[in-house]
Amino acid sequence: MKLQAMKSRGATVALALALLAAAAHAVAAGERPQPPGAAASGGKPPGPPPEAVEACKGKSTGAAASFVSRGGQTVAGTCQLVDGVLAVRLAGSPSARP
Repeated sequence: MKLQAMKSRGATVALALALLAAAAHAVAAGERPQPPGAAASGGKPPGPPPEAVEACKGKSTGAAASFVSRGGQTVAGTCQLVDGVLAVRLAGSPSARP
């Protein structure tokens, strides 16, 4: 009876150590949870909305532009390169990712 309990406890400890090792490996590899939509785009966040791109067509970087969002809000900002595409970026938003 004692031997069976020791084997069961040993299996539990082994499983806990395996899970701990897997978690440590994931952290060491730099794996992080991805934002929604990132998996569909190969791990990258989705680009700017089409309305933001359309608002900057024919304009240059730094030009003022605005568009109406899908939610009906007017979005105003300047045309900036966002993921290699000229699109409206809100005033005060972080700079474009490299």
